[in-house]
Amino acid sequence: MREIAAGKEESLDPVWKALSDPTRRTILDALRDRPRTTTEIVERVPQLSRFGVMKHLEVLRQAQLVFTREAGRQRVNSLNVVPIRQIYERWVGPFQELWSGELLGIKEMAETESSGGRRGASRRRKKH
Repeated sequence: MREIAAGKEESLDPVWKALSDPTRRTILDALRDRPRTTTEIVERVPQLSRFGVMKHLEVLRQAQLVFTREAGRQRVNSLNVVPIRQIYERWVGPFQELWSGELLGIKEMAETESSGGRRGASRRRKKH
């Protein structure tokens, strides 16, 4: 089982690498609303040359975060959210469940204290 999990984590390595760069995150943000041509992306990242943007797009394509199709003379880039969802399910989801359980416990303790401790005591007796 650990070997399978390790294999999945390794397959996400290019995604982590792609997401680690702020310029690539800016490009992904631009693609969140709709697909954009490479020219539109270049206009959104004025500090980079067209060649620089194309290199970043290639990293995003290799990580399968961006799909590119040709439309005449233009290249249209679109966001692929599947790898981001895989990261979410692997890393965020389990921790979210852990913390939501902890927060519910804190809420219960606060409610018990605000009601003078009676409510919590009766709950504890019912559980045991």
